[in-house]
Amino acid sequence: MVADKLFLIENVLKQSLKPKTNALVEDQLRLLRHDINIKPIIYVGAGTCGLAAGAGETIHQVKKYLKEKGIDAEIIQVGCIGLCSSEPLMDIKLPEKKRISYEKVTGDKVFEILDSAFSESVANHPLLGQFESQQSEKSWENIPAIENHRFFKPQMRIVLENCGLIDPESIEEYIALGGYKSYLNAIKVFSRSELCDYIEKSGLRGRGGGGFPTGKKWKFALGTDADQKFLICNADEGDPGAFMDRAVIEGDPHKLLEGMAIAAYAIGATKAYIYIRAEYPLAIERLIIAIKQAKDYGLIGKNIFDSGNDLDIVIKKGAGAFVCGEETALINSIEGKRGMPRPRPPFPAVSGLFGKPTIINNVETLSNLPTIIKKGADWFNSMGTATSKGTKVFALSGKIATTGLVEIPMGTTVRDIIYKIAGGIVNGKKFKAVQMGGPSGGCVTEANLDIEIDYENLIAVGAMMGSGGMVVMDEDTCMVDVAKFFMDFIQRESCGKCIPCREGTRRMLEILESITTKPKNRETHEPLARMKGVMQLESLGRVIKDTSLCGLGQTAPNPMLSTLHWFRDEYEEHVFDKKCRAGVCQNLRDYTIEVDKCTGCTVCAKKCPTNAIIGAKKQAHFIIQEKCISCNSCFEVCKFDAIKVS
Repeated sequence: MVADKLFLIENVLKQSLKPKTNALVEDQLRLLRHDINIKPIIYVGAGTCGLAAGAGETIHQVKKYLKEKGIDAEIIQVGCIGLCSSEPLMDIKLPEKKRISYEKVTGDKVFEILDSAFSESVANHPLLGQFESQQSEKSWENIPAIENHRFFKPQMRIVLENCGLIDPESIEEYIALGGYKSYLNAIKVFSRSELCDYIEKSGLRGRGGGGFPTGKKWKFALGTDADQKFLICNADEGDPGAFMDRAVIEGDPHKLLEGMAIAAYAIGATKAYIYIRAEYPLAIERLIIAIKQAKDYGLIGKNIFDSGNDLDIVIKKGAGAFVCGEETALINSIEGKRGMPRPRPPFPAVSGLFGKPTIINNVETLSNLPTIIKKGADWFNSMGTATSKGTKVFALSGKIATTGLVEIPMGTTVRDIIYKIAGGIVNGKKFKAVQMGGPSGGCVTEANLDIEIDYENLIAVGAMMGSGGMVVMDEDTCMVDVAKFFMDFIQRESCGKCIPCREGTRRMLEILESITTKPKNRETHEPLARMKGVMQLESLGRVIKDTSLCGLGQTAPNPMLSTLHWFRDEYEEHVFDKKCRAGVCQNLRDYTIEVDKCTGCTVCAKKCPTNAIIGAKKQAHFIIQEKCISCNSCFEVCKFDAIKVS
């Protein structure tokens, strides 16, 4: 390795337009890329999901092992490769051997696995596979290629290309892999308007929800005269079940920074903000490191590589308000105001941050840009459907065998994602629905499983792409309860500025709560009110959609409208039969005592908070249904299985 990596990398960047580098430089780049390694390298998945699964202890045990054995090896903490359910992941790359990957490597497994690896044998522990290599490295016998793993084979990784593979805190490794060359090529080859045209030609659409064409959006800001323009990266990921942006930043922060630099040049912005919620401390830490490194190499700052272009990137921490995912509320927050939406027009591309033209793109959109410049607009446009090009990152969670992050070509069916990539529904249960688009989206049912994923197709079935969360539900899921969960989230996160969203979502939540609870007094008008409430839900939802101020309010009723459309029978069952077929709505459960099993021990009666259980000692007891609040206390304390729940 040359003594001065700065000198090496600066020369590589300055020669970015030349197709070849000299042999000495290429050898050094191979070392930086870890194509070849002189000493063993141990990679540990240390993204948030890995650390939550115990990667911290895994790293501790790896260090302890190397110290005890006196082995000189390099430990690299990488981000999430996407297979969250298999964390902690540990990869081993011995000199002249291919890199192999083990899953679920908790601290107590480290010594056994490393003993086997350093003796060039395979431990008796679950393996993901070995990585293919273009170098002349020896393969491990009888270990399949990780690229052929069920989870990875159908994917096409552009945004996630480096995640879980490279050191996210090494700009040298990123540059050695070709990083920042797209940016330098862009500012040398394209004018600003040509770059906007090029991205529009690629077919890239915003990956944050609405799917507006990215290049077209940029042109609005470029065509507006102003002494200052801004770029904002929206990393305020607030949807339940969504963790794409966090994982991308933790695993490959320089790809985001390069994408931001490309976008800033295209619109003529000299200052950019990354708006990220403070709940992402690891992502923020890696961004801070990446920004400093990029400044040290002259990729951020004044007169970048003698191009005459300036760029400053600032991190702005958000307080975790869901509404700040809406771009005008986000702008207010950066300006130091309360995060509340503004009426539009004017749109931010014309008058945004501090009244200046502002473009807001999310993490995934920006992270696509370096590869589009590198491989070409036509290449990107060749993937996907007629209206939705490229790939899409999804966060898979819920009742599936394999949870994590996937990146699939547009046009892949929902069925393929759930059954081929995610391994199907756990415990042999039947698929019921998948919630797509988070609180702003809707559900895709079994009847629509073969739908090809693109923006228009999902909207046609009442769902939406959104940021990319996919929560899979099985037959044991109550869809009324799902709607109530999302409505409770939306109601709590409403900024309260407009009446339709503030009061309308509260009323919808009240209706959903009433139909998932038994009427307290069946002789009153309450049962009629429950039925009337359901009849009002649909019209109320339409009014909220039509009259709310911002996009979040306009999409707030979507989960309820979607579940009501596809699972109306469950709503009616809750209202008329006062039953929840999935048994999820606890307040609709009926509790009775089987007299032939009851010994009259009185324990259940003593625990009942409403005195709903009566009976003499050593005699069979009974439950007064009008007093029962379905708290489950009697069921929990009965030692004779005398309590029946229906």
